[in-house]
Amino acid sequence: MLLWKRLLLLSIIGCLAAHAQDVLFQGPRWRTEPSDLILPNNSPDQEATITCEAEGKPSPQYRWSLNGTLIDLGSDYRRHMSGGNLIINSLDRDQDTGIYQCTAFNTWGIILSCRATLQFAYLDNFKTQTARSAVNVREGQGVVLLCGPPMHSGELTFAWIFNEYPYFVQQDSRRFISQETGSLYIAKVEPSDVGNYTCVVNNSITKGKVLSSPTPLVLRNDGAMGEYEPKIEVNFPDTVPAAKGSTVKLECFALGNPVPEISWRRTSGVPFPSKVKMKNSNAVLEIPHFQQEDTGTYECVAENSRGKNAARGRIAFQAKPHWLQTMIDGALSIEENLLWECKANGKPKPSYSWLRNGDNLMAEGRVQIENGALSIAALNLSDAGMYQCVAENKHGIIYSSAELMVLASPPSFSKNPLKPLLKARSGSEVVLECKPQASPQAISLWKKSNEIVQKNERITLLANGTLKIVNATRRDAGSYTCIAKNQFGTASTTGRLLITEPTRITQRPANMEIIVGESIVLPCQIASDPALDVSFSWEFNGQLIDFHGDADHFDRVGGSISGDLMIRNIQLNHGGKYVCVIDTDVESLSASAIMVSGPPGCPDTVAVEEITDSTAQLSWSPGRDNGSPITGYIIQARTPFTVGWQAVDTVPEVINGNTLTATVVGLNAWVEYEFRVVARNSVGMGEPSPASAKTRTEDTSEYSTSMMAR
Repeated sequence: MLLWKRLLLLSIIGCLAAHAQDVLFQGPRWRTEPSDLILPNNSPDQEATITCEAEGKPSPQYRWSLNGTLIDLGSDYRRHMSGGNLIINSLDRDQDTGIYQCTAFNTWGIILSCRATLQFAYLDNFKTQTARSAVNVREGQGVVLLCGPPMHSGELTFAWIFNEYPYFVQQDSRRFISQETGSLYIAKVEPSDVGNYTCVVNNSITKGKVLSSPTPLVLRNDGAMGEYEPKIEVNFPDTVPAAKGSTVKLECFALGNPVPEISWRRTSGVPFPSKVKMKNSNAVLEIPHFQQEDTGTYECVAENSRGKNAARGRIAFQAKPHWLQTMIDGALSIEENLLWECKANGKPKPSYSWLRNGDNLMAEGRVQIENGALSIAALNLSDAGMYQCVAENKHGIIYSSAELMVLASPPSFSKNPLKPLLKARSGSEVVLECKPQASPQAISLWKKSNEIVQKNERITLLANGTLKIVNATRRDAGSYTCIAKNQFGTASTTGRLLITEPTRITQRPANMEIIVGESIVLPCQIASDPALDVSFSWEFNGQLIDFHGDADHFDRVGGSISGDLMIRNIQLNHGGKYVCVIDTDVESLSASAIMVSGPPGCPDTVAVEEITDSTAQLSWSPGRDNGSPITGYIIQARTPFTVGWQAVDTVPEVINGNTLTATVVGLNAWVEYEFRVVARNSVGMGEPSPASAKTRTEDTSEYSTSMMAR
């Protein structure tokens, strides 16, 4: 390789490595993507803005396409960009209708936005305004008056005027206006229906309105129509696709004499959930927020006294793709393998494709694509960029983006050097980590002084470069160097290992009983290696002692090898567990002692849970143990017939310190009792609890009766 080419490659490698260590992923990623627009086609001066915004470093630039063709903004006087947003002036239905897509790019790669459709809502006039032919019908007969809406775009709603404005046809069980076709259906014509009917078409987007020519409805004079069975005129397709979350409306209306009644059911027999609504005398079935469980076959039944008729169709669940799993940004070393997988759900099942920097990625050679999985073997620098997984079905298309950085750099210990001095206790396990930054991963070897370290029964060299020494001895002390190497260079780091003798506690604190008002010293002394830094701390009942905050009672005494604790003017609340903690560079030790302040405090909240003619079930809560665990409880009782408090028999007979319930036995029937509890520990008996509430035992005969009832 020529020298200038080699220098250029090393410059690129160094740049990539620097970015990998600082801000890895700076390619464009979407903040705001375009969304569909439908605009009223009202004014030639109207303006539309299609939003698009991405972030990245450097800040992304943008371009737009319409129906797959790049928009040349330099020569287009009606279109320009503000940031990434596309602004269109003097809108033109023929030129501007279509599918728009935004592209964002910077030096790290290119991504495509989701697609957005721009449509124009309009409503043309009816083609002819000449009077429509009269519809002749017999009384009692059903009739359909056709609307035949004109050319339009955007959602329409329909109404009918009877004779003249503002008299609109009111829908009921006999009259129905389909919002699908706009036609007016009269199940059974009555004389009052004779007149002129005008179809009114409204565009929900433009708010425009057009009226048809009147259609005269004339009653024939050859007699009334006899009764006949229902004839369903308004029906729904055999299969109705329904998108997840949408509102589904099924229309069903029948002609007949008498006027038919409409009812609905699911052929599976599953009842309708409460969200389902029946409207317009049951002519419309509405299912809001459609979900998978709403799929199935629905049946409309029209019935009168002459018979019944039915229509049915299946509502099929449809959904545009949505992501179940997407890729995440990746930084891999040169020659490593990439595997990305994305998964989407949808109905029908989505198909997948992949893009790299906005271009279709094809399976060939190192690149393999299988549905939502992309694999690239032996990455090289040209594989870096922005990748997108695309999932698509007939209802929509979605994009997921991620950045791939391909790293190539020589080893460096700048962020993970060995400590200049590492101390370890004799007999312990020593772990020396060799963690260079390198792409691809570096090969490591260890030297002690100038000799290569070899594996043996105590020394292990792990695959990740770590050196492990078990049962270390003073012979293992010395200078260690880790050398890391890949095809782009070599680096090393050195540290010194010092093996110290174990620390021993030479004098420990001992258990003792508190004497209020005195001062004592709890000893804690050690013998340690002079190379070690040693610190002492004390814990009292699990909490670190604050020597500054409680200087009136606690103080340290001793030098570097002594951490004695002095307690001045001892109080009862100083009873408990004291722990001396010794920390060195290589280990932590502790020694503990218990200071017993006295018998336990009195139990509390003694309660009679249940009482019979001869037993009482008691519960209580413990008092303070005053530095010595509670070993047991005694229950005492008194009545109006006893002198003072007396111990009573219990089950269990011996109540240990962890038990807070017991049953008193051998009581007399129909006697008022009070109970109290006394705790004991290794020091002695404590003060008795407050007395329980007075409770009378049951009468023997009442108890027998209640037991028989059970």
